[in-house]
Amino acid sequence: MSDQDVLNLIKQADKAISAEDFEALMEFYADDAVLVVKPGQIAKGKPQIRKAFEAIAKHFKNALTVSQGEAQVIESADTTLVIMETHLHIGDEIKPVTRRATYVFRRDPIYGWLCTVDNSYGTDLLDDR
Repeated sequence: MSDQDVLNLIKQADKAISAEDFEALMEFYADDAVLVVKPGQIAKGKPQIRKAFEAIAKHFKNALTVSQGEAQVIESADTTLVIMETHLHIGDEIKPVTRRATYVFRRDPIYGWLCTVDNSYGTDLLDDR
């Protein structure tokens, strides 16, 4: 696997989030994936993750666009850790909100790389303790 494989998947997922194509978005996740919705709130499994993304879109008045910045990809066998800047562009706001996200991917023998942990807050979760 090249780093670009997983990074391209993340870019495709970001396009699906921005387009609110939640059906396509779910193809990027493992059935047992978890999503950090916000500190202290986790969605588990595709049905909960989809509902969370629908609620997030509504919260941002259907004006959320996601893009990525710098990234580091660390691979070990069938698991990959991605540490990445995530830029959240919200409506007409000029400056995006930037987070240092962490993602974990697992290689599935049939479906390829699937996201198992989606944490757009990254280590900032430690600040809320």
